[in-house]
Order: sequence, then C-alpha cells, then structure tokens
Amino acid sequence: MPTLLCYGSYGFVGDLIAREAIDRDVNLVLAGRDGDRLSEQVDELDRPGRRFDLDDPETVADALEDVDCVLNCAGPFSNTAEPLVDGCLRSGTDYVDITGEIPVIESIHDRDEEAVDADVTLLPSAGLSTVPMDCLAAHLAERLPDATSLALGVDSFRPPSIGTVRTVIEGADTGGAIRRDGRLEPVPTAWRTREIDFGRGARPAVTMPMGDVSTAHYTTGIPNVEVYAVMPEPARTALRLHRYLAPAFELTPVEWTLKKLAGFVREGPGEWSRERGSAYIWGEARTDGDDERVVSRLQTPDPYIVTVNAAVATAERVLAGDADSGFQTPAGAFGADFVLELDGVEGFFDESAPDSSSAINPLLR
Repeated sequence: MPTLLCYGSYGFVGDLIAREAIDRDVNLVLAGRDGDRLSEQVDELDRPGRRFDLDDPETVADALEDVDCVLNCAGPFSNTAEPLVDGCLRSGTDYVDITGEIPVIESIHDRDEEAVDADVTLLPSAGLSTVPMDCLAAHLAERLPDATSLALGVDSFRPPSIGTVRTVIEGADTGGAIRRDGRLEPVPTAWRTREIDFGRGARPAVTMPMGDVSTAHYTTGIPNVEVYAVMPEPARTALRLHRYLAPAFELTPVEWTLKKLAGFVREGPGEWSRERGSAYIWGEARTDGDDERVVSRLQTPDPYIVTVNAAVATAERVLAGDADSGFQTPAGAFGADFVLELDGVEGFFDESAPDSSSAINPLLR
C-alpha cells in the first residue's frame, strides 16, 4: 500500500489533515521537527512517527527513502519547501504542499525539468483558496479559450491560524504581485480595489499576493492574472499603510517581536465554527479589448474544511499515479472538475452573457 508522509502533522491544519487521511484509510506516517509534539500525536492517533530536521539534505532524503509521497503542512513554506523538494528529488518521492506563497510556488516551478528527469511529481498549493480558484480558472479558460486576462477573488473573512499569521509575517515586506504579460510584476500592497459580486451582493475587494497569481497562470496559460480578497475597511486601510511601514518589517528585532506576538493568536477556529463557515469564489475572464467576458462562481465550505479535503484528495490522487511527473497545479493535473469532488461543492455558477450593467469596473486605490 502506498505511503504518505505528512510533514508538520502536529500543527493545527496538519493535525486536521492527518485525521482526515486516517479516516480515508491512507497509509500515513506522521512527521516533523518537534519531537515532543510529534510523540504526543503518535500516541493519540496510533500511527508511526518520524522526527527529522531539514538542515541536512542527506538526512531528509534518507527519511523519505521508503515514502511514496510527502504532504508538507509545515509553514512558513519558504523555510520548508526547498529542503523537502530536494529530499523528494533525491529519493524519488512525490511532493504535495498547501502553500499560498508565490515565491515558493515559483521556485518549485523552476524545478520542473529536474522533477521530470527524476520521475517525481511536484504539486504545491493543494488547499484553499488555490484548489477552488485554480479549478475555476480552468473552467473559465474552457468557457473562453481566447481569454487574455483573468481576475479571481475570494470572499471569506476568517480569523487566521497561528501558522498563517507567521507565514504572513515572514513575507510582510514583499508587497503585492500580479501577473502581466506572463511575468510576475510587483505592485504595492492593496494596489487595486474592485467592487465584486461574489454571489451575495457587491463587496469591496483588494488585490492580494495569493498563490493563485502563479498557479492560475500555469494552469490556463492566460498571461494577465489578478487575485482579490474581500477585506473590511479597517483592514484595507491597514494594508495600504503597510506600503509605508513595510521597511520596518525588514528589521530583525521587529520581525522577531511580531512572531512572538503571533504566539498569542489562537491555533484556529473550533469544529463548530468550521462547520458553519463558507467561502465564495469568483472569477472573470476577458479577451483583448474586453470584447468578450465570462463570469463564474463557486461556493465552498469553510476554508479550513476545503484545505483539509483538498490536500488529502490531492495526495490520494498523486499516490494513485494520476498526476504526471514534473511541476503540476491542482487543475492542471486533475482538470477543472476536481473541485467538484470535494464535499460540499455542488457546481460552477455561470453567467452566460453578463450585460454591461453587471460589469465590474476597477476603482484604483
């Protein structure tokens, strides 16, 4: 039976993913750097554990030698993805993660040829929002094959887990990013605001440097991509102020202090809250000159539920050999309908021919 190793299995999201994998009868190995937390989880879940650091490439490769796929749940992924990908390429192990960090996705994409030569699948960003957005992007590309511009957005205000907070702090000085003419282009934080109807009325959303800027481009080949997220006004103001405060994040004492403060953030929402949550995903594809425009939407369960289900479903598909070797995206590997395999996702909601009154005009800054 193929073996899945979950690295960072004892974190908030990692633990949810590990439990879901066990419920699906996946042959699971728990893993991470913290021996005490790992031992507690091994005793509770009655699954084998493997403690190893990521500092030495040979150690990582040896730890993965008898593993068929790694599911990396240990953020910030800027610290963990590269050594685990190195170990996977050395040991011939497939790799999946749940990152939303653009530089991490780009660095994994750059290793496509190595992965093909090693017959290894590298599939980052198998969580929310990427799986729903990536599949929605593929669906839009199918509806409008000549599209040259793609805008995606998510409406789901959810307090972040401690891992998410630390990841945001890690990249706090990087600003925003969009895809223009096929190339990543840096833009200021909260560079653009749009009024977007996610399916429950128009709400203001701002550009965010989410991983979909990369994955949607690689999935569809559409050269221009922007990604938006709904933010309340205080948060939008704070993001704009971040443009001027970002240099302070580069100071090691400031970053260290923020990471310590992040320790006061709760691990994540409780089960009751997760069961009641939801997310609204929106996408728009356009041709040159805006001659044609199509809009589609998705509604999903709570982001944490989607991340858990999507990550395990992706790992299962990779373990089954359903993904080609090399760099892959979720929809690139499994098609636009992959998201419809997740519990609670019923289908795409298409606007067949939106009229001019429904078009959403950008409101710059």
